[in-house]
Amino acid sequence: MIDTVTYQAENLYEDGDDFETAEAVVPEGAASRRFDTLLCELFPELIVSRSRAQKLIEDGNALAGGKRVKAGTGIKPGSVITVIVPAEAEEWTAEPENIPIDVIYEDSDLIVVNKPRGMVVHPAAGNRSGTLVNALLYHCSDLSGVGGVLRPGIVHRIDKDTTGLLAVAKNDRAHLALSAQLKDRTMHRIYLAVAEGIVRPEEGTIDAPIGRSPKDRKKMAVVASGRRAVTRYKVLCADSSSRLSLLGLSLDTGRTHQIRVHLKHIGHPVSGDPVYGIKNMRGMAGQALHAVTLILTHPGTGEKMRFDCPPPDDMEELIVRAGLRAGEELFNKCDW
Repeated sequence: MIDTVTYQAENLYEDGDDFETAEAVVPEGAASRRFDTLLCELFPELIVSRSRAQKLIEDGNALAGGKRVKAGTGIKPGSVITVIVPAEAEEWTAEPENIPIDVIYEDSDLIVVNKPRGMVVHPAAGNRSGTLVNALLYHCSDLSGVGGVLRPGIVHRIDKDTTGLLAVAKNDRAHLALSAQLKDRTMHRIYLAVAEGIVRPEEGTIDAPIGRSPKDRKKMAVVASGRRAVTRYKVLCADSSSRLSLLGLSLDTGRTHQIRVHLKHIGHPVSGDPVYGIKNMRGMAGQALHAVTLILTHPGTGEKMRFDCPPPDDMEELIVRAGLRAGEELFNKCDW
């Protein structure tokens, strides 16, 4: 066993991922070791078994010298080892908190909320309180247990700084039914986004795999080894003076940061996105991305339901300031 080295750990959670990242240098003088064994020795608090280490390696969340290597590869002293470890959900439970939430609809099966910017959907490492789940647990005691102790009722998620509509299940039957709709794509999640530049063509599908960026493990990127991700978009309005486009987007898949990564990939990042966008925040407190419409089948009655909510004030102001308001009329004409 080598002497345990001190490593730096940082919370990487942004809604959609619960990760800690850690880095260590293999001490000089240590014997070469299998990569999976070495991970357990370097990070005993984060990686408690070799099978856990092998899963991290397989998922591309453990790197030696910034590169993916096999579990049985011998690692030499001086090598920089980086791991990204999903947080363990069993370490704590979510507690009710008296936090106001914007309820769009509620009955005995379902609650639809308009999530504000800056609110994480559920607790995770670094965000154990102040989340939508904490607020929901205070608001109603009957949430589905399918998502576990940290994600009760949560069927789908949006990023911390993305605003808009989320459906939450209030019992297990509703949760399973809504999850099935997500899987078979009969639940439609429609977004409004202000994108940099004039997007062409005016209608298209971005079909590009998304995985963790090999250059910056805190970000996602279009990478050949990623999971398939499909985003459909329509240009609702564009303005040549402001060089901005108003887009309507729908998701065929639900990858982490999918819309933001895909729009960056085609050269038109979301305005106000400090991670994937440009430095100019356009007067926004966060990305101009809003889950504006949710279409689903009620899990109890079978009724087709559509929910809409307007974007936050600063996004509305940006739309008007950029001369894009006409696009809203086109939005309702789209066949989503």
